[in-house]
Amino acid sequence: MKVKSSLGLVVAFLVVTLYSHATPTLSPQKGTFNIAKDLLLVQFDCKTDVDDLHTVAALATLLASPEYSNIHYHAVAGTYGIQEGLYVPPNDLFQLAFGQNWTDAHGQPKDATKRVQNIVQKTLAHGGDIWIAEAGQSDFTAQLVKALQSEWSDTTLAQRIHVVQHSDWNENTTSPEQLQFVKSHTAYQKIPDGNASGNGTPGFRTARAVGYTNQITNPQLIQIWQLAIALSNEYNGKEGRYNNEAISAGGLDFSDLSEVCWILGIQDLKDTKQFFATYSN
Repeated sequence: MKVKSSLGLVVAFLVVTLYSHATPTLSPQKGTFNIAKDLLLVQFDCKTDVDDLHTVAALATLLASPEYSNIHYHAVAGTYGIQEGLYVPPNDLFQLAFGQNWTDAHGQPKDATKRVQNIVQKTLAHGGDIWIAEAGQSDFTAQLVKALQSEWSDTTLAQRIHVVQHSDWNENTTSPEQLQFVKSHTAYQKIPDGNASGNGTPGFRTARAVGYTNQITNPQLIQIWQLAIALSNEYNGKEGRYNNEAISAGGLDFSDLSEVCWILGIQDLKDTKQFFATYSN
């Protein structure tokens, strides 16, 4: 009996092990964002890929839908790390898309951390959690968490600040010590890359996106998309900036929105086509 039991345990272990390794792209557990009290903090590096501009427009589109129009959110521009290359000026687009509900960490680096800290403090004080969609590197997040440590315990911050990252490149261009700090002091979640579909998150990058934005009927969103596309075409590959091939081909890239979808528990979107079919009106 002992031999049979041991053999059974070994077989069961091998089955579980093989199954776990054979299915690496299963959808991650969806987030538990509480619309009533949590804060969605979306942080864009804007250096040097212009995909952040498309992501801003896509985020504005999502937030304009009735289901998510009441979300408490804030956007931050210029949350880059140690990568080389020129910045992509996004201020006009951020202003059009978010009004006063954004912070310029590139133009005002000293004031940005304090301003976002105050916003985060209010949410934490009212019992809400912070969900950070890391559309870039984590250096700014590290500064923010360090500033919060003067008011909140490490245990509280580790449980109530959720950082979601989808990009290996973003992790690799974060200061190593800052990335380790964030992973050690927050609820850090790495999800599959939003540049590809079929891996557990939506694939929001396509070189065949002509006509998708024509489905939008909201005049404000039309202006936002027009400006996002114009700016991305102007700066894509310019003066040594990264050349986004999908955008060069006339397509779209808002891959960083995959993190927001994970946070909000949106698991039924596959690609850009389905995104516009769902949220364009």
